[in-house]
Amino acid sequence: MEIERKYLVHRLPGHMENYPCRIISQGYLNTSPVIRIRQDNDRYELTYKSEGLMARQEYNLPLTQEAYEHLLTKIDGRLIQKKRYLVPLENHLTAELDVFEGDLAPLLLVEVEFSSEEEASSFTPPSWFGEEVTFSGKYHNSRLSQT
Repeated sequence: MEIERKYLVHRLPGHMENYPCRIISQGYLNTSPVIRIRQDNDRYELTYKSEGLMARQEYNLPLTQEAYEHLLTKIDGRLIQKKRYLVPLENHLTAELDVFEGDLAPLLLVEVEFSSEEEASSFTPPSWFGEEVTFSGKYHNSRLSQT
């Protein structure tokens, strides 16, 4: 089960160079249900996500680079490219800050994953987080992939 809250970001936290960064490219073979392929640095995977906004089922399966490249020719919509920064927060949480590139720039989104819906509901975002968009499907990457 994936439980997360998502926010727009209007102001980046300071010292971005101090945070681990992953380079991500992802495309969608289907958006309902969500079937995604992703390259995350040198890892490749296929992901299935169920319906839902704050909480939904997610299954990840490893892919080879060759399988990823084959499936890449079959995506529906744009290939999303972004840099993901991992920013530590209080209570052992991590903000996954996505800086989108290409035609989705200058979009900035941040997600925080939780171990329970109660933990998610009691979360107070730091001041650099902007408007919460958890309950808006508009900012799901599967929706952003549609051109």
